[in-house]
Amino acid sequence: MIESPTVILVQFGLSRFYTSLSIYLSIYLSIYLSIYLSIYLSIYLSIYLSIYLSIYLSIYLSIYLSIYLSIYLSIYLSIYLSIYLSIYLSIYLSIYLSIYLSIYLSIYLSIYLSIYLSIYLSIYLSIYLSIYLSIYLSI
Repeated sequence: MIESPTVILVQFGLSRFYTSLSIYLSIYLSIYLSIYLSIYLSIYLSIYLSIYLSIYLSIYLSIYLSIYLSIYLSIYLSIYLSIYLSIYLSIYLSIYLSIYLSIYLSIYLSIYLSIYLSIYLSIYLSIYLSIYLSIYLSI
């Protein structure tokens, strides 16, 4: 089928019109959307994220940390510290004090008592014997 020259010109004109319209729309939409989206997203995201994150994080962290810390600290303080302190104190009291007391008492008793008894006995006996001898010899 042969088309008339008018139809061909109309088709050619329409195709040029559609081509220029598509180019115009693509340029306009790309510029408009890039400007709009950059402004909108920068403002919206900055405001939204700052408000959302500040509120969410403050609420979430306050609730989470209060619950977590209270539970953790109660468990830690009640179980771990009681076990740790009981074991540590029992070991400390049994080993350290037994060794310390045995060494200290053996040294203390051997040195102090020997010195004390020797000095005390020498003074006591010298006074007692001098009094006794003076009385005995005076009779």
